[in-house]
Amino acid sequence: MYYPTSHPWSADQTLGDHLAERGVNRRDFLEFCGSMCAVLGLSNSMLPRIAAQLEAVKRPSVIWLQLQECTGCVESVLRTAEPTIGDLVLDVVSLDYQHTLMAGAGAAVEKALADSMAANKGKYVLVVTGSVPLNENGIFLTIGGRTGREILEEAARDAAAVVGVGACAHFGSVQAARPNPTGAVGIREIITDKPVVNIAGCPPIGDVVTATLVHFLTFGRLPEMDSEGRPLFAYGKRIHDQCPRRAHFDAGQYVEVFDDEAARKGWCLYKVGCKGPATFSPCPIFQWNTRTSWPIGAGHPCIGCTEPFFWDTMAPFYGRLPNVAGFGIESKVDTIGAALAIGATAGVVAHAVATGVYQLRHRKKAEAAASAAGSSTTKEG
Repeated sequence: MYYPTSHPWSADQTLGDHLAERGVNRRDFLEFCGSMCAVLGLSNSMLPRIAAQLEAVKRPSVIWLQLQECTGCVESVLRTAEPTIGDLVLDVVSLDYQHTLMAGAGAAVEKALADSMAANKGKYVLVVTGSVPLNENGIFLTIGGRTGREILEEAARDAAAVVGVGACAHFGSVQAARPNPTGAVGIREIITDKPVVNIAGCPPIGDVVTATLVHFLTFGRLPEMDSEGRPLFAYGKRIHDQCPRRAHFDAGQYVEVFDDEAARKGWCLYKVGCKGPATFSPCPIFQWNTRTSWPIGAGHPCIGCTEPFFWDTMAPFYGRLPNVAGFGIESKVDTIGAALAIGATAGVVAHAVATGVYQLRHRKKAEAAASAAGSSTTKEG
């Protein structure tokens, strides 16, 4: 979503002034703030605060390190169908260092990094894509003669916030897959003295990056996170629980083979490997390419790319997850009805279970007695 600006800021200009100068009217700006409230899971009562804080923000400095990765995360954040207010918010961030996007190279660029960290000490936001290789003293990644670990530790030391973008920064991604020859790790293994928020995914959704930065600019802190450091506003629910194909799962309507009739009808992809039941991600809600589509919407199963070590734990990608509970459409009606009725109260559950066990035991005893009687009659004959 970031793209180099052709509208330079004036000295001490605020974000509100700059957006107005670029033709963004108040209504569009408030609409964007409202969408950020929704994305962050905040009530509409927070809209005035978000708007006021963003309007007053002066251009914050961002330093973006690319470590051991494929550049897919950068591409994801760059790509947008049209300039949106979200693009403008990222556009007005001062991206002081990003070696892929910068025109310069060599010593001049490394000096720009050092100068920016010194000038904005304690104020800049550090964005990191890519993993950190540790084997062989980190020689698998060197930039300007220094290892990735050295560069990361130096840049994180005086950062106001650290944002890891993508699966590589989260846990190491494909480089960390067995046998992990480079000893790749996520940035939280290196940065242990301050919070790190991970925008998980391979690649992640650009809108989550925007919303995380808006949260930091509004409240001066990172959003609430789960145990993996992922922002809960985006990664608090499983894909399975938000999936538009969930009704087909509950009904036992599955795609058995790609391009079968069930696939053409848009049925559940669980049996062809979908990892949605084990994956926490906002993909069904945010989607991709300005909410055009997402993998399951396009007919491909989720591969669980927001989960740690998914290259190993979710493989094979087209193999089904075991033991995911759900009713099949072919289940007996009395089975489903009994389960729903049993769920009414704990007392009913206990009574129903006890009754069922008693009846089962009684039936087995009766069958055993009848069998014994039959055997006795046969012997006597």
